[in-house]
Amino acid sequence: MTSGFEQLERGPANYTPLTPLSFLAWAARVYPGKTAVIHGERTFTYAELAARVRRLGSALARRGIGRGDTVAIMAPNVPAMLEAHYGVPLAGAVLNPLNYRLDARTLAFILEHGQAKALITDREFSSTIAEALALLGRPILVIDVDDPLYEGGRLVGEKDYEAFLAEGDPAWAGVGPVDEWQAICLLYTSGTTGDPKGVVYHHRGAYLNALGNALTFGLSPRAVYLWTLPMFHCSGWTYTWAVTAVGGTHVCLRRVDPALIFPAIARHGVTHMCGAPIVMTMLIHAPGAVKTRFAHTVEMATGGAAPPSTVISAMEAMGFRVTHLYGLTETYGPATVCAWQEDWRALPLAERAAQMARQGVTYVTLEDMMVADPETMQPVERDGRTMGEIMLRGNTVMKGYLKNPGATGAAFRGGWFHTGDLAVWHADGYVEIKDRSKDIIISGGENISSLEVEEQLYRHPAVMEAAVVARADATWGETPCAFVTLKPGAAATAEEIIAFLREQIAHYKVPRHVVFGQLPKTSTGKIQKFVLRERAKEIGRAD
Repeated sequence: MTSGFEQLERGPANYTPLTPLSFLAWAARVYPGKTAVIHGERTFTYAELAARVRRLGSALARRGIGRGDTVAIMAPNVPAMLEAHYGVPLAGAVLNPLNYRLDARTLAFILEHGQAKALITDREFSSTIAEALALLGRPILVIDVDDPLYEGGRLVGEKDYEAFLAEGDPAWAGVGPVDEWQAICLLYTSGTTGDPKGVVYHHRGAYLNALGNALTFGLSPRAVYLWTLPMFHCSGWTYTWAVTAVGGTHVCLRRVDPALIFPAIARHGVTHMCGAPIVMTMLIHAPGAVKTRFAHTVEMATGGAAPPSTVISAMEAMGFRVTHLYGLTETYGPATVCAWQEDWRALPLAERAAQMARQGVTYVTLEDMMVADPETMQPVERDGRTMGEIMLRGNTVMKGYLKNPGATGAAFRGGWFHTGDLAVWHADGYVEIKDRSKDIIISGGENISSLEVEEQLYRHPAVMEAAVVARADATWGETPCAFVTLKPGAAATAEEIIAFLREQIAHYKVPRHVVFGQLPKTSTGKIQKFVLRERAKEIGRAD
């Protein structure tokens, strides 16, 4: 005797593959006349955005581009970049957003590795793209974005983007995914050691992570989202789809500049924005004349290293409320959030900031997380002291690395995605990163968290930015080495910085060298510690 449940079958009436393409179709039906995109003086309604997206997908299909093909795009946060996140997968193809700070050799590698059949490129990057195409050595369809807000560069393609859209049908239905596991985007990691790895997203993960962002960040139809986070980075942490999922408004921004950000917030009533800690640092230290006041609170989500308490308090004073997120390219961007607890409100700022700086708990759309010993796969004690590796699993973890089964297998060892981040697990279930596994400093057998030392450096009144890496030491094996950028007009000596730290932390954790200057960063604002480790080696040779 059977229960009968197994006789119920899946069909078109009760099942459709999850895809973020449905968000735009919904928004165009529900809010056709609402402003969907703002770019300078130019605006598009949701009806217009949907028509442009269908034209793009249709034009690509007419050029023979379809399921399984890759379409790359090299552009800042302009409408074409947003439209590509819908139009390319609408044709069944895979979108490959390119990091516009990469060199020509790396771009050529990515175009070849991902087997791009077409490239949409903004004229700002024409010089690098022309060199990359020459290195590629095979013809592909190249479409130029001639943005009126940028003067310079040159056209390197066979077709202007707007003219290409004119080839398409605004009523085209598209093909979309036949399976929600189908690839939607190809994103390449930074490749600090060797060639970058291609991270593959699927429609299901993109759909779910976008909804996770909307829920976590409180997006609604009243949301006005300012694009300070690069759309090429984890597909804009999937906010490319999340803002549309609620019928919010996208405000495009070609360049991250406080002189553009503050006026945009005031003019458009921006409610939400995202960015690495460097974006907050830029806003805090912008000239007073640039800091336009606004009457409402702006929600600011940040990732990467935990923002120091001084940064959180300075942002709050300017009218921003900071939410700390954590994730990786492999997890569609944000995967955990430091979920706010009401009893934190009564805490002194320093204690509240310490709570807010943790990486927190999983998104509701991520299945599970643990902090565990990477060898035994046993979870660590939730004591806030025992370190292990953060591991994640669920529908919002990548399909894998393109054409790299070895790296994929290593990343998914034991049925979990290994992040490489070392953390402690607190009794309340919140995780707190202590370091990347490769960034931990081992001095005389003692583990030193570079993040702990950096947190104290940020407390020095003259310090604007700081990073700490290991430097080889004949006696101790390794000792901390600090790299510091001072605030504009501020002054401090290495001796003063070291003396300050000796009053704050154990002496063995205090850097023996302090180097002043600008810190090297990735295009998303993350400090490039691998560059600093090389600089630290040079200090050792000089000694």
